[in-house]
Amino acid sequence: MKIALIAHDKKKNDIIELAKKYKDVLANHELYATGTTGTLIMGETGLSIFRMKSGPLGGDQQIGAMLADGNMDLVIFLRDPLTAQPHEPDVSALLRLCDVQKIPLATNEKSATVMLEAMKNKVYFAM
Repeated sequence: MKIALIAHDKKKNDIIELAKKYKDVLANHELYATGTTGTLIMGETGLSIFRMKSGPLGGDQQIGAMLADGNMDLVIFLRDPLTAQPHEPDVSALLRLCDVQKIPLATNEKSATVMLEAMKNKVYFAM
Protein backbone atom coordinates (compact mmCIF):
# COMPACT_ATOMS: atom_id res chain seq x y z
CA MET A 1 0.00 0.00 0.00
CA LYS A 2 1.00 3.60 -0.58
CA ILE A 3 0.54 5.59 2.62
CA ALA A 4 0.82 9.36 3.06
CA LEU A 5 1.96 10.74 6.42
CA ILE A 6 1.24 14.42 7.03
CA ALA A 7 1.08 16.51 10.20
CA HIS A 8 0.62 20.14 11.08
CA ASP A 9 3.38 21.66 13.22
CA LYS A 10 1.67 21.10 16.57
CA LYS A 11 0.99 17.45 15.62
CA LYS A 12 4.48 16.46 14.45
CA ASN A 13 5.40 14.80 17.75
CA ASP A 14 2.14 12.82 17.64
CA ILE A 15 2.81 11.45 14.15
CA ILE A 16 6.39 10.60 15.13
CA GLU A 17 5.09 8.62 18.11
CA LEU A 18 2.57 6.81 15.88
CA ALA A 19 5.31 5.97 13.39
CA LYS A 20 7.54 4.66 16.17
CA LYS A 21 4.75 2.55 17.64
CA TYR A 22 3.73 1.12 14.25
CA LYS A 23 7.17 1.06 12.63
CA ASP A 24 6.92 -2.66 11.86
CA VAL A 25 3.57 -2.14 10.12
CA LEU A 26 4.66 0.92 8.17
CA ALA A 27 7.94 -0.66 7.09
CA ASN A 28 5.98 -3.07 4.87
CA HIS A 29 4.47 -0.26 2.81
CA GLU A 30 5.50 2.54 0.47
CA LEU A 31 5.53 5.72 2.55
CA TYR A 32 5.16 9.31 1.39
CA ALA A 33 5.23 12.45 3.51
CA THR A 34 5.41 16.17 3.30
CA GLY A 35 8.97 17.44 3.69
CA THR A 36 9.43 18.31 7.33
CA THR A 37 7.18 15.54 8.61
CA GLY A 38 9.01 12.96 6.51
CA THR A 39 12.42 14.16 7.64
CA LEU A 40 11.42 14.01 11.31
CA ILE A 41 9.86 10.53 11.02
CA MET A 42 12.87 9.18 9.13
CA GLY A 43 15.21 10.59 11.76
CA GLU A 44 13.32 8.96 14.62
CA THR A 45 12.44 5.62 13.00
CA GLY A 46 14.83 4.96 10.13
CA LEU A 47 11.83 4.26 7.89
CA SER A 48 12.28 4.87 4.18
CA ILE A 49 9.98 7.71 3.11
CA PHE A 50 9.52 9.51 -0.20
CA ARG A 51 9.51 13.16 0.84
CA MET A 52 7.53 15.83 -0.95
CA LYS A 53 7.90 19.56 -0.44
CA SER A 54 6.85 21.09 2.85
CA GLY A 55 3.05 21.35 3.11
CA PRO A 56 2.82 25.14 2.75
CA LEU A 57 5.25 25.01 -0.19
CA GLY A 58 3.15 22.55 -2.19
CA GLY A 59 3.69 19.19 -0.50
CA ASP A 60 -0.03 18.83 0.24
CA GLN A 61 -0.73 19.47 -3.43
CA GLN A 62 1.87 16.92 -4.53
CA ILE A 63 0.17 14.27 -2.42
CA GLY A 64 -3.18 15.56 -3.69
CA ALA A 65 -2.01 14.93 -7.26
CA MET A 66 -1.17 11.34 -6.31
CA LEU A 67 -4.66 10.99 -4.81
CA ALA A 68 -6.29 12.41 -7.94
CA ASP A 69 -4.33 9.94 -10.09
CA GLY A 70 -5.33 6.98 -7.91
CA ASN A 71 -1.78 6.54 -6.61
CA MET A 72 -2.43 6.60 -2.85
CA ASP A 73 -4.15 4.01 -0.68
CA LEU A 74 -4.29 5.61 2.78
CA VAL A 75 -3.72 9.08 4.23
CA ILE A 76 -2.81 9.83 7.82
CA PHE A 77 -3.03 13.59 8.21
CA LEU A 78 -2.83 14.72 11.81
CA ARG A 79 -4.44 18.13 11.63
CA ASP A 80 -4.36 20.93 14.15
CA PRO A 81 -7.97 22.12 14.10
CA LEU A 82 -7.31 24.95 16.57
CA THR A 83 -4.64 26.82 14.61
CA ALA A 84 -5.30 28.73 11.39
CA GLN A 85 -3.23 27.34 8.53
CA PRO A 86 -2.04 29.72 5.79
CA HIS A 87 -2.44 26.94 3.22
CA GLU A 88 -5.94 25.89 4.39
CA PRO A 89 -7.32 25.75 0.80
CA ASP A 90 -4.68 23.11 -0.01
CA VAL A 91 -5.64 21.16 3.11
CA SER A 92 -9.34 21.29 2.22
CA ALA A 93 -8.59 20.14 -1.32
CA LEU A 94 -6.59 17.18 0.00
CA LEU A 95 -9.40 16.10 2.32
CA ARG A 96 -11.95 16.50 -0.47
CA LEU A 97 -9.84 14.34 -2.82
CA CYS A 98 -9.77 11.57 -0.22
CA ASP A 99 -13.56 11.61 -0.17
CA VAL A 100 -13.89 11.77 -3.96
CA GLN A 101 -11.40 8.94 -4.50
CA LYS A 102 -12.73 6.94 -1.50
CA ILE A 103 -9.31 6.88 0.15
CA PRO A 104 -9.30 6.09 3.89
CA LEU A 105 -8.28 9.19 5.83
CA ALA A 106 -7.29 9.55 9.48
CA THR A 107 -7.17 13.11 10.78
CA ASN A 108 -6.39 12.42 14.43
CA GLU A 109 -4.37 9.98 16.51
CA LYS A 110 -7.31 7.75 17.45
CA SER A 111 -8.54 7.23 13.89
CA ALA A 112 -4.95 6.61 12.74
CA THR A 113 -4.54 4.03 15.51
CA VAL A 114 -7.69 2.20 14.39
CA MET A 115 -6.36 1.99 10.82
CA LEU A 116 -2.85 0.97 11.83
CA GLU A 117 -4.15 -1.66 14.25
CA ALA A 118 -6.30 -3.08 11.44
CA MET A 119 -3.22 -3.26 9.24
CA LYS A 120 -1.19 -4.81 12.04
CA ASN A 121 -3.84 -7.50 12.51
CA LYS A 122 -4.19 -7.98 8.74
CA VAL A 123 -7.78 -6.77 8.78
CA TYR A 124 -7.76 -4.69 5.62
CA PHE A 125 -10.46 -2.48 4.28
CA ALA A 126 -11.74 -3.00 0.73
CA MET A 127 -9.91 -0.92 -1.83
